[in-house]
Amino acid sequence: MRLLLALSLLAGVAHAGEPPMTIRRLSEADFKALHALTGEAAPTPRGQMIDLGGGQAYLSLPPGATAPVPGVVVIHEWWGLNDHIKHWADRLADDGYAALAVDLYGGAVAKTPDEAMAAMKAVDTAKASELLKKAVAFLGADPRVQAKKRAVMGWCFGGAWSLQTGLMAGADLAAVVMYYGRVEADAAKLAGLQAPLLGVFANQDAHITPDAVTAFEAALKAAGKDATILRYDADHAFANPSSARYDEADATAAWEKVRAFLAAKLKG
Repeated sequence: MRLLLALSLLAGVAHAGEPPMTIRRLSEADFKALHALTGEAAPTPRGQMIDLGGGQAYLSLPPGATAPVPGVVVIHEWWGLNDHIKHWADRLADDGYAALAVDLYGGAVAKTPDEAMAAMKAVDTAKASELLKKAVAFLGADPRVQAKKRAVMGWCFGGAWSLQTGLMAGADLAAVVMYYGRVEADAAKLAGLQAPLLGVFANQDAHITPDAVTAFEAALKAAGKDATILRYDADHAFANPSSARYDEADATAAWEKVRAFLAAKLKG
């Protein structure tokens, strides 16, 4: 089971008996080429690492806030829980959310595409699923947070896991944000999604293609889900916090949409 979800989330591999996905299948080399790690250092993190019981996470709280505080589970891209992801959690905290950035790589932080690929392949899907469930529960129970409304968001690898968390958590989540993660074209498999979803995708993406996004949007509609799909004339990883391919204009436009979505669903 270790590679079953991890590889399919990134490579678009269909399991036996499943309808074929419209995601373009890429070689490892092609997939690595979609990512480049920025050489710029992130600001110094302001939060703290916590133990989730079987895994670690980075918790950033709004300055001066007292419980209850709306919460967001943050899922890293394929580089791992680095300072760029921690900085994004800090940005969410500045917006008034308790941001909990999980570590699905067990402490590994990749510096090269080969390291990132190895870390991604090593993810135990059962353990990752349990850690994400614990993260959602933590935001509701921790005395510093006691979130009455919770969301999940992630990019690429994390975007795929964001959707999966939405399917697992059901009514425990009030919002799901996914940036160009693996999509689902089977409406029946989206039945567990109870939270409104905001999807951010790139029209030039060679992996999560526009056709795949169209099929996902149609499946969400067929399943009767509350979903908004945004498309930008950009490439894969254009909004990744750690990406050298960061497209400031489109990433900023997408982020403002995400901020408004989270505010409406978590603060409304």
